[in-house]
Amino acid sequence: QLQLVESGGGLVQAGDSLRLSCTASGRTFSLTDMGWFRQVPGNARELVATISRTNSNTNYADSVKGRFTISSDNAKNTWDLQMNSLKPEDTAVYYCAAKTVYNPREYDYWGQGTQVTVSS
Repeated sequence: QLQLVESGGGLVQAGDSLRLSCTASGRTFSLTDMGWFRQVPGNARELVATISRTNSNTNYADSVKGRFTISSDNAKNTWDLQMNSLKPEDTAVYYCAAKTVYNPREYDYWGQGTQVTVSS
């Protein structure tokens, strides 16, 4: 099994920056892809950014390109989301997620979520 714990959410003003972190424990050797998703009440969960553990390739939602950066430290089993130039529409609960070698097609493991609120 794999356990994910997020940290770093909070309340900021538009234009501010915030950094989210996710730490994995358990069968970390099985990690393949890691990512960040977000969800607003009443809406579907949406992908924000992903990163490959093997080649560090990244992928971003169009809405965050140029403002958010995902990075990982494989030795520490952590991955971060640096969020700059935050906008009120970035307000959501942010979840970190992971794929493993046991099911490389889907994000099977999720953190508990951390609230990010951006005021105008």
